[in-house]
Amino acid sequence: MRFAECVRGSFTLSDGAWGTEFQKLGARLGECTDGWNLTKPELVRHVAESYVQAGSRVILTNTFRANSISLSHYGLRAECAAINRAGVKISQQAVGNSALVFASMGPSGKLLLTKEVTPEQLSEAFFQQAEVLAAGGSDAILIETMTDIEEARIAAAAALKTQLPVIVSFVFDSGKHKDRTIMGATPEQVATAMTSEGVDAIGANCGLGIQQFIPVCQRLAAASPLPVWIKPNAGLPEMAGGIAKYNTTPEDFADVAQELRDAGATFLGGCCGTTPAFIRAMAGHPALQNTAGVAKASEK
Repeated sequence: MRFAECVRGSFTLSDGAWGTEFQKLGARLGECTDGWNLTKPELVRHVAESYVQAGSRVILTNTFRANSISLSHYGLRAECAAINRAGVKISQQAVGNSALVFASMGPSGKLLLTKEVTPEQLSEAFFQQAEVLAAGGSDAILIETMTDIEEARIAAAAALKTQLPVIVSFVFDSGKHKDRTIMGATPEQVATAMTSEGVDAIGANCGLGIQQFIPVCQRLAAASPLPVWIKPNAGLPEMAGGIAKYNTTPEDFADVAQELRDAGATFLGGCCGTTPAFIRAMAGHPALQNTAGVAKASEK
């Protein structure tokens, strides 16, 4: 399977959450687990392999916060290239020939910094990260959890210079109907802006549970001819003893997956709170069988 085969009308299972899986493995709240690519690679590979075994056909890299601006907040700026290089290698080792590796790039985290970050600095940071991710052999670049169209434009332009396919995914969890980014952008505005940038797919991730993603997915699909990437949370978390608990079950999640496919989703996985069990439930769901990009774990 290649990225070019993942087109509108097909359906490919991606992976689930990484951050909440790392928390189960001992990550502290707020810890920059991108650094685990260098210090705990065996745990990172364990998470990737668990999703491959569950049925994922797309595995991300553990590089969400691995741009130089974000890493500077954690004192890891000097390790930027090494963290990204290792992230691609770990995911490649985990998938072998059974899945594609999409390199993850998140927002700059500029709001965490006290000094102004210029567009030029953003562009440089995103391109440095994208260049290393591409050189490592990634199949595509996923720019995810974006909220600001202008920052997404800069990230997309930088990633497109690598000649890899580029997906840009936003968080829609604000406004009266929970259908806007925190900056006020609608699915239509995002779809129009990213399509005009020349990216290869658009999408939504994080923020809300799977049921709330259906109208967002429909609107993204209606506003652009591009493939649509969708990764909902396992519902909204409830805090118990300082630990976030998600109440959506893998079975409930899988039951809604068919509706998202029918709404136009090309890729479907999970964000915060989802686990390999969620992917396994979708891979084995009767309504999703005989669908391109969906395989039972036993077929791996």
